Amino acid sequence: MVFFALIRIFAPMKVLIVNTSERTGGAAVAANRLMKALNNSGVKAKMLVREKESDTLTVVPLPKSPMKRWHFLWERLVVFCHLHFSKQHLFEIDIANAGTDITNMREFQEADIIHLHWINQGMLSLNNIRKILRSGKPVVWTMHDIWPATAICHVTLDCRQFTTGCHNCRLLPGNGSNHDLAYSIWQKKQAILNQENIYYVACSKWLEQEAKKSELLKGQKIASVPNCIDTHIYKKGNKQEARQRLGLPADKQLILFASQRVTNENKGMSYLIDACKQLATAPNKPGVVILGGHAEEVVEQLPLEAYPLGYVNDEHRIVDVYNAVDVFVLPSLSENLPNTIMEAMACGVPCVGFRVGGIPEEIDHQKNGYVAEYRNADDLAHGISWILNEADYKALSENAIHKVAHNYSQQSVAMKYLDVYHQAMAFKRYRL
Repeated sequence: MVFFALIRIFAPMKVLIVNTSERTGGAAVAANRLMKALNNSGVKAKMLVREKESDTLTVVPLPKSPMKRWHFLWERLVVFCHLHFSKQHLFEIDIANAGTDITNMREFQEADIIHLHWINQGMLSLNNIRKILRSGKPVVWTMHDIWPATAICHVTLDCRQFTTGCHNCRLLPGNGSNHDLAYSIWQKKQAILNQENIYYVACSKWLEQEAKKSELLKGQKIASVPNCIDTHIYKKGNKQEARQRLGLPADKQLILFASQRVTNENKGMSYLIDACKQLATAPNKPGVVILGGHAEEVVEQLPLEAYPLGYVNDEHRIVDVYNAVDVFVLPSLSENLPNTIMEAMACGVPCVGFRVGGIPEEIDHQKNGYVAEYRNADDLAHGISWILNEADYKALSENAIHKVAHNYSQQSVAMKYLDVYHQAMAFKRYRL
């Protein structure tokens, strides 16, 4: 018995990372990178997803079942009904009323730590989460947005209902009521989360502070650990060669805007358009490279020459895009810790973003980029112009690379998560 106990003690820790998607979306990218970082650090990490998209051996799909699609559709249908059959806000709300029980899967049973990430849109239901918590395994939950700390929304903007108890939701018709869908889901979440202990991890210090204000997570352990990035892939390259491969002009300053869906109002494209109207009066007008879904839809709105590249999922081509441009702009109205800013900085590209969420944690104002005043298109334009025409560009670029290497490297982040895992395991034993 002692022999087997020693094997257990000295065996590599086994972590099961649970995320809805393998590759699509910022949370999927971050979870995938963490899995690789942990495996490179001696941990046996696997990733459980709804649909497997690669041949990676450490990525495991949910068991084949026609119900997987139905779980997604059923949740959307229920939300659609509560929206009085309006598509507005349809994908801004998640109620976790349907999902798959993963506790009987071999990967779950073998894991020492269950690490939840973004588990919405039919991946896990609230009942599934309750069953995971009652399995006795330590659970860590990385918050890629505020949803674990609210009733139904992923972005709070100016709403502070989650600090006392969600109801009368701004996303529901007529602003809901005191006993609306948000109130109902809040009660269900509270009944589950208040009885169990989860070690919550926010990707930014900003989100950590927001989560600590939530009445839903009152008394829970909450810390912050940033996402990581592979600096062997995301690194500075030859600008002209990258432009040639992408078919971009060699003699023009280029601004990059990137989003999974560039028409998403929350990503702030309207502010970039307004900023570009000011930049259009400059003698040497820059061009705008647009990376993401529906890129062609915004080209005609820009007063500068635009180069839509559409949605790109090839990592090496994405690195080429970063290396081809002179500045990356993300005028989002709400952000946690954007992977895109981290990626651009790793490639030596100075960034501009609003003073919101975790963006000021990544961009050090006028040291490796420019932090513009929130919702201020004039300051956004000034920041872009300052980087392109006034600042010591070489110094900004070098500072950006150094910031990423020091704060967001795989090894650095993996070590921080190992500490979280050990704390979660010790806390679970203490509770037992």
